[in-house]
Amino acid sequence: MMLVQMAVQSMQEVVAGLRLDLLLKLATAVLLGGAIGLERQVAGKPAGLRTNILICLGSTLLMDLSIRLAGLDGRVGDPARLAAQVVTGIGFLGAGTIMQAKGTISGLTSAATIWAVAAIGLTIGAGFYIEGVGAGLLVLVVLLVLGNLEHKLVRTRRTVPITLRAAVATDWAPLEHLFTDTGLKVLDRETYDHPRDRVFELRVRGPAPQFEVARDLLIERADVLDVTLH
Repeated sequence: MMLVQMAVQSMQEVVAGLRLDLLLKLATAVLLGGAIGLERQVAGKPAGLRTNILICLGSTLLMDLSIRLAGLDGRVGDPARLAAQVVTGIGFLGAGTIMQAKGTISGLTSAATIWAVAAIGLTIGAGFYIEGVGAGLLVLVVLLVLGNLEHKLVRTRRTVPITLRAAVATDWAPLEHLFTDTGLKVLDRETYDHPRDRVFELRVRGPAPQFEVARDLLIERADVLDVTLH
């Protein structure tokens, strides 16, 4: 019995000395961050495999360090202080993945993924493996399963009433070609001539994202004064 206790104590000393518990945390962080990053890499997103691994790995190490520093030499500290700085700092990295062009914002999912991966790393660093692994699996489900569902919903065809205000005597044919080139079909058209403009009341059908594309192209035309999607 004494030999068993000595062996257990010796094993605990080895684990404590070599920080095998930290090695397990870092390995888990690499696996979870790598799995999420691989999905992002395959999807062609700016924050890919290596980025997500490094974020998860770094936040895990910082959380472990924060906990150890809080109890070092009998001091009483707050291990959440360093973790809070990680949460704040990750926002700057996430902001770098967000791009804006012509009124369209992209990269929000990548930024949110970076934030979630950092949270997973902090959770693992605190020693909550079940919670960290569970959160990592849920993030993968959201990216893989719900991503495809979201894409299908976005590509759903819909019918939208549009009011197009153009210059006096504007020819309809070039405008109709623009709708056709962007994958939209004009179902109905009513034309109203006024002293200062010509108004087209339209009912247009097509893929949801293409309405914004068509509106931007219309606004760029010199003979188009205003476009309103109802």
